[in-house]
Amino acid sequence: MNNLKTVRTLALLAAFMAFTVVMLGAATRLLDAGLGCPDWPGCYGRLVVPQAHIAAQFAPHAPLEAEKAWMEMIHRYLAASLGLMAILLVFFSWRARTQAPGLLRWTSLLLALVIVQGAFGAWTVTLKLWPQVVTLHLLGGFSCLLLLSFIAWRVHQPEAAAVSSAGRQVPTARRPRMLWLALLLLVLQIALGGWTSSNYAGIGCMGFPTCNGQWWPEMDFSSAFHLTQSIGPDYLYGQLHASARSAIQWTHRLVALALGLTLLVLYWQAQRSEQRRVVLCCLGLYLLQVGLGIILVVWSLPFPPALLHTAGAALLLLAVVYCALIWPRQSEPVNQRQKTWHLAEEVI
Repeated sequence: MNNLKTVRTLALLAAFMAFTVVMLGAATRLLDAGLGCPDWPGCYGRLVVPQAHIAAQFAPHAPLEAEKAWMEMIHRYLAASLGLMAILLVFFSWRARTQAPGLLRWTSLLLALVIVQGAFGAWTVTLKLWPQVVTLHLLGGFSCLLLLSFIAWRVHQPEAAAVSSAGRQVPTARRPRMLWLALLLLVLQIALGGWTSSNYAGIGCMGFPTCNGQWWPEMDFSSAFHLTQSIGPDYLYGQLHASARSAIQWTHRLVALALGLTLLVLYWQAQRSEQRRVVLCCLGLYLLQVGLGIILVVWSLPFPPALLHTAGAALLLLAVVYCALIWPRQSEPVNQRQKTWHLAEEVI
């Protein structure tokens, strides 16, 4: 197996690992296991979950709940494994630098992102589930998944790049604004989902389509999105009052509506069958997300749909980004030097 194939295989495996880490992180959050281990990187001072009497000696103020502690530690073990895979990707992309000159930039960025994720994992514990950190940690996990998927996809493109160059054409035109708007709204919606979860605002609005029986309930937006509040002492189960949680949940719904309308316009703008299929897939995932969201607010956050809601967000993000990658662009002739440059760029 040559170095590029190794990078592609590792990137695919690491992408699956990143998806697993994101899902396990969501499960940890949903089951209130984020502080299952009160310290970091160990658990009650050990690399594995200790017995109750040892935990009591280390942290008498934080009684051991073995199930939550093990969930948190398994999450950390998998995250550490993802870090090792990122190091391997950097190594093999360095060996493949003559075949794909730009690949090392992407894998180095990935390694840096994984390191930052490790720091956010530590701050999640030491800052006692501070919502800002928890939300950024979620976005970092999605970013790792997206970057790994992009690396795997790009390494798989040299044949397509060669055909493009042989045809003396290079993509140059801009993609439609609605595509970028859909991506922007989706990132905002994922961030709002993390903010909703970390502030325990998932049931800030009960019922659908109204919120607590009203179309415009009492809401405190200033408290809901106050990002500079003091840290601590503990954000387990949240600190916001009811009207602030309603504001978060209602904003989450409004952005979801805007995203759905944008995807509909994007489907109308799609001209080719491949584009339409991908946008239709995005719409299908979006409708699945809406259905899961309704289930969550009607049935008070049952665990399986809540976990699937996170998985659906990840898949929808990958689908929208893939749509951006394959969206056809106009072409123009290029000289030989430009062809060589674009061939190298297309490989990465």
